[in-house]
Amino acid sequence: MRLPNTAHTSRPWRIHELAPDFRIEDVWALPTPGGRDDFARLVALMASFDSSRASSAAVRMLFAIRWKIGELLGWDTPHARRGAPRPTLRDRLPLDLREAPAGPSFDASPFTTLYLTDDEWAAEVVNRTVHGVMHLGWVSDEMGGYRGQMAVLVKPNGLLGSGYMAAIAPFRHLIVYPAITREIGQAWGAREPTPAPTPTHAH
Repeated sequence: MRLPNTAHTSRPWRIHELAPDFRIEDVWALPTPGGRDDFARLVALMASFDSSRASSAAVRMLFAIRWKIGELLGWDTPHARRGAPRPTLRDRLPLDLREAPAGPSFDASPFTTLYLTDDEWAAEVVNRTVHGVMHLGWVSDEMGGYRGQMAVLVKPNGLLGSGYMAAIAPFRHLIVYPAITREIGQAWGAREPTPAPTPTHAH
């Protein structure tokens, strides 16, 4: 379920101090009910998600088209124009987050993990279109339990990035994220708890 931006901005996440110049693109409630200590399981599940194996044929097709276009137009090369290294939010991390375990690597995604705490995980992707952040939080619910919450933060790269984000918005909101959240929920209910790196208590 898509949530208002205030569901993200009203919480004292560490990402606020790191990405004040990023805009919030989406906030989603994840169907992952659990207890206080289940956040590591959600982090491991998200890091292992593979869009090429998604149960939704539409999601598989849209991601395949995106990766092919990116390959043809050079959107996903490791360097920006003129050979300069792409920016990274790791340069903004305070000392406590910089020295703590960052979290798991992604199995089949261009994201790179940034930091992990007891209730928060952030990862970034940088290419010619956008600098994006996927933020996961572990929040209490109305029933006294906990669930996952995902926010997508972006900083478009010029006119190309702004046009790209506008073009994909209907697909993301109507197809991609609803299908991914359903699949995450199904996987959450089907798999056993998965060990994950021990986070640092940064709050």
